[in-house]
Amino acid sequence: MVGMVKKGAPAGAQAVLRAISLLKSFPPERPERDVAELASEAGLSRSTTHRLLAALESEGLVSRNPANARYRLGPETVVLGARALRAVSLRETVHAELEALAEETAETATLEVLSQGKMLILDEVLGAHLVGASPSLGTSWALHATSTGKALLAELPKAKTSELLAAPLTRFTERTIVSLEDLEEELSRVRDDGFATVSGELEEGYAAAGAVIRVPMNEPYASLSVGGPSARLETPALRALGALVKARAEEVSRRLGFEPQ
Repeated sequence: MVGMVKKGAPAGAQAVLRAISLLKSFPPERPERDVAELASEAGLSRSTTHRLLAALESEGLVSRNPANARYRLGPETVVLGARALRAVSLRETVHAELEALAEETAETATLEVLSQGKMLILDEVLGAHLVGASPSLGTSWALHATSTGKALLAELPKAKTSELLAAPLTRFTERTIVSLEDLEEELSRVRDDGFATVSGELEEGYAAAGAVIRVPMNEPYASLSVGGPSARLETPALRALGALVKARAEEVSRRLGFEPQ
């Protein structure tokens, strides 16, 4: 049963473990629960469940709806969640995923974050191909000409996107999107696909696919990407790469606590 207290726990920890089991008994599809449901799921008596809920409510960890006497997670859980998220090192969380992507694709995988209006390469793992992307750790690139930037822009509120982009957009190659209207059409496609691609837009001969990492309670600020020579990453291969990066970015987002609606 979900929330069941584990056997063999120290006697003095029983109340803590029981309280934790109750806090874990509010899934997104059932945000409000009554005492009978919680007691049954946790394997506790109603009186014990009621006593624990009263203690949790006194600390703001659960709240009681007076209209139906059902409980839901309280505001203090949001505060604790935000503190936990700030304590997580994004780079440490994602590095193993970059290694797996680089090994699977033999291309270079990067973790990039929004910094001063550009995408900063926070971490990278080089691919095994002899011809590939050059080391770029610590460099920053324009949002509108990178797969990571486009993936991020597609998820941000329009007001934030307008704040980050100012016409005219810088042209890096003949294929760079420099019109805000054309970029918005591109971002619409990115939203439909769940990933972004570039081919020769930032640099001639370079292609990449990127997908946004989502975090709970905050605007997105990071993306994953895999890139290499465009001659090796033509459209079918690039789109397949995009689907792979999207799946890995979604897995990282889940590990960071993000739950899709």
